[in-house]
Amino acid sequence: MQTFAYTTPTSVADAARAMTQEDAKLMAGGQTLLQTMKLGLIAPTAVIDISGIAELKGIKVAAGKLTIGAGTTHAAVASSKEVQTAIPALAELAGHIGDRQVRNRGTIGGSLANNDPAACYTAAVLGLGATVHTNKRTIDADAFFVGLYTTALADGELITAVSFPIPEKAGWQKFKQPASRFSLVGVFVSKGPAGVRVAVTGAGAGGVFRASTLEAKLTANWSAAALAGASVSAAGLNGDLHGSAEYRAALIPVLAARAAG
Repeated sequence: MQTFAYTTPTSVADAARAMTQEDAKLMAGGQTLLQTMKLGLIAPTAVIDISGIAELKGIKVAAGKLTIGAGTTHAAVASSKEVQTAIPALAELAGHIGDRQVRNRGTIGGSLANNDPAACYTAAVLGLGATVHTNKRTIDADAFFVGLYTTALADGELITAVSFPIPEKAGWQKFKQPASRFSLVGVFVSKGPAGVRVAVTGAGAGGVFRASTLEAKLTANWSAAALAGASVSAAGLNGDLHGSAEYRAALIPVLAARAAG
């Protein structure tokens, strides 16, 4: 691994200033950054470790919203009584990300900023119509995920928190790749202030997306039965050694029905 400067800012403002360094990279839990550095895919001149910033951590419920600090670990989300009460499906999702080590190191902000096409949190954020808060602005979920490993974050911008409107109903189903525990297909469904939403991860060649045809069916009748016989086009879906595009297309309505049921 190459040499690099290592800094540990204690505030968001300090982190933002450190990010002005050329080729600097943020590290929260390090679950993605360190691996890509080891593989030689990136070579930052500076690593800014934001894991110690207290203002990036924490969970609270207020005014019909659940807000989670960007530096909050998956394990903390999964075990939170506030999350389990407000959005049980989100706690369930967080509790099955990766393995125990990943859940105790990885963070919600790091996962969203990386925007892996098979990540779980992306489906929850899009499926609940959440808002991503940064040190500069707020970004609606529909505008945040731009493409493969790409988000709306600008240079010098870091995620500080994510706020989720508390839904009337929500569910999550994941068909995982056994070794990595990433989603071959994952579907998050919700009915709430943002309407009925169905978000799919693991299947889209460009990353997480909304399944509008399934949303229409669940809007008319929120039930597993409403999705009986429903289909999703395989066009534009991911196909690899773990499953063809057609296989993933067939899984989406099945998982959506289970999540809604």
